[in-house]
Amino acid sequence: MGKRRSCDHMKLFGAAEEDIRNGNTADVYFQRTMRILGAKGLDKTKVCAEFTASSLPSGWPWAVFCGLEEVLRLMEGKDVDIYSIPEGTVFRPRNSNSVRIPVMNIQGNYGEFGEMETATLGMICHPSGVATAAARTKVAASGKTVIAFGNRRMHPSVSGVLDRSAYIGGCDAVSSKIGGEMIGKEPIGTVPHSLMLLIGSNAEAFKAFDEVIEPSVPRIMLIDTFSDERAAAIEACNIVKGLKGVRLDTPGSRRGNFRELIQEIRWELDMNGFRNVDIIVSGGLNESSIKDIADTSVSGFGVGTSISNAPTLDISMDIVEKNGAQISKRGKFGGRKYTYQCKDCLAMDISLSSEDDIKCECGSRMTLIEEQVMKNGKRTSSEKDPSAVREHVLKQLKQLGEL
Repeated sequence: MGKRRSCDHMKLFGAAEEDIRNGNTADVYFQRTMRILGAKGLDKTKVCAEFTASSLPSGWPWAVFCGLEEVLRLMEGKDVDIYSIPEGTVFRPRNSNSVRIPVMNIQGNYGEFGEMETATLGMICHPSGVATAAARTKVAASGKTVIAFGNRRMHPSVSGVLDRSAYIGGCDAVSSKIGGEMIGKEPIGTVPHSLMLLIGSNAEAFKAFDEVIEPSVPRIMLIDTFSDERAAAIEACNIVKGLKGVRLDTPGSRRGNFRELIQEIRWELDMNGFRNVDIIVSGGLNESSIKDIADTSVSGFGVGTSISNAPTLDISMDIVEKNGAQISKRGKFGGRKYTYQCKDCLAMDISLSSEDDIKCECGSRMTLIEEQVMKNGKRTSSEKDPSAVREHVLKQLKQLGEL
């Protein structure tokens, strides 16, 4: 059994903010490195450390850069400069010559930030993976509504990170209160099957929801707990006035042909004069299964595990300059690099100069995309609204022909 860190037997296992800032979540070899550098008087060595991905997981051709805001909060007050591509940038990890593209770099005395490498990488690797999975899910859904339902599959201490990342990637809404606070939106949710089971019938549960829950909450009723989904859908429409939609969370063992089930429900709703009632589906959905039914009359998808359990991006931090001189470990390219992007095809490239004239393979000129986001430990601009970052992601996906 793990050793308790304090006499407070109620303390949960998730790291508190002070644990992260104090380096308690860092790989221990960074702490040992700092002790050695301090003893040898090298902790003030000026370096440039770049952040790059060698490849993307699961054969993904592109990824969404996410997590920069939290990195800035972590580094604020430290005497460092940070340059980065904007949060929400859709990027490919390498240029046409297979050279890695830096998504971010930190400059300053190594002692100012070296111990934070573990936390910094975690703050962009995990969120970027979740944001990318969300974006791919939005693409699979042909732009239809996607709601992030994945918190129950991950540790609760990262709920806010999951919901913010999923929203930035393209999800239209999130399900947790903390996630809603992160993005400045009301969380979305219907009811669990447990409500229906405890009340004892669909009809009484529908009535109870409508009586107790404030009118501002959309009326979307869960219809697959007890009876045939078609009959339950009509029952919900007759009981709840102003019904917004019905939700199917039917387990795979009961679905049969899910496409046909959806179309049958749509037919029954339309036949009975409920053409404005939406159909929402959830339960074990992923890119593939969503793509299979995206062309049906489904209005939206509740997606959990396949987004929250997204593959993590393998981004690494590497020192490429020491006291102004180029340096690198084997297999990496030394020197401070500047990241450029073509505004027409969104391809990226690098240069050793911030004033280069780079021509994209598509024929257009590339422009410097990276921005200085921190100078001497102070932010150079205010926090970007998550909705604006999300819109930037969706705009790029449309430009790439994905949406």
